[in-house]
Amino acid sequence: MRCASDCGAKMIISPNSDDLQRIVVLNPKGGCGKSTLATNLASYYALRGPLPVLLDCDPQGFSMRWLERRSKQRPPIHGIAAFRKSMQVTRTWQLRVPQETRHIIVDSPAALDGMQIHDLVYGASNVIIPVLPSPIDIRYAARFIAELLLVTQLDRSETKVAIVANRTRKNTKSLDQLMRFLNSLRIPVIAVLRDSQNYVEAVGRGVGVYELPHHRAKHDIEQLSQIVSWLERRRMPQIEPAIRPVAAQTEESLARHLH
Repeated sequence: MRCASDCGAKMIISPNSDDLQRIVVLNPKGGCGKSTLATNLASYYALRGPLPVLLDCDPQGFSMRWLERRSKQRPPIHGIAAFRKSMQVTRTWQLRVPQETRHIIVDSPAALDGMQIHDLVYGASNVIIPVLPSPIDIRYAARFIAELLLVTQLDRSETKVAIVANRTRKNTKSLDQLMRFLNSLRIPVIAVLRDSQNYVEAVGRGVGVYELPHHRAKHDIEQLSQIVSWLERRRMPQIEPAIRPVAAQTEESLARHLH
């Protein structure tokens, strides 16, 4: 799979690269809401300005299809389909972003290996991990987060990495189980997003929840604003983790990094 390395920090060219905030939405498990979160963040930054970039590294192309549905009357978002060659990508796979851009939101693909995780995280300002409240998603997240910490050697105390509990329902055993697991990781849980039809409607219209009528989307906007607030507080120098092979690590050794 080429797309992960294509989204690496070394491939991004901008006159204002020092001022770029590169936000990577990452979880190798499919169906956890990465694209929905990425498009909603892109929508927020489009409303606030200046022009954000939505970098779609997923061969499924969900974010690019969302942009195609977006009305030209809406605040613009510069989309780059990094999973395929285009006029925006040079022969050396360097991604050029508009001069005014200050925020790049990376929608990452599923089924990544250790090196691809490293390529995506390299140079990131922030990493956001969405996790669903199901036993399968929790087990997968346990292995992935251990691998992420191992392959990137990120320090959890630096709080550049955060978790979002996604598609949750209040007062359910599944949410209780998810929160107990997430709280054990010593990684901040910055928002708990509810399972809302507002996200479904927004996707179909090529907009974000912030662009829906406020009286209908108020609760979802409040939850998303917690993520935005964290990103504003945690706008730090880019992450440059060391490469560390993980192929030889056993699942038991990975799990120890969770405690």
